[in-house]
Amino acid sequence: MAELREKSGALAVLVGLALFILFETLAFQVLRFATSGLGQPDQYQPENTIVSNWVKTTTFLVLHIALVIAAVLVLSNRLPRRYRGQLMGWFYLSLLMGFMLLIPLFG
Repeated sequence: MAELREKSGALAVLVGLALFILFETLAFQVLRFATSGLGQPDQYQPENTIVSNWVKTTTFLVLHIALVIAAVLVLSNRLPRRYRGQLMGWFYLSLLMGFMLLIPLFG
């Protein structure tokens, strides 16, 4: 007989979305502070600023990915089984958000 799995409801997805937004906001603020000394604030200068801004970009992305992976590892052990199905969806969305957060980082 097939194993019946309990699916998480709409309320659980809504709570997951709220926690995702909270996590991304806090991660952005912490990483923006951590990388504040790197890069040039004005990218449109006659001098070459690509190297220092590249360092800030890669540092931000690597630290963001490390935070996301750490959060997934902790949550995969702490969440009840029926909510773990949502975890990978939020993980992939968070990886995409890391690249989208580069826009306000340099804005």
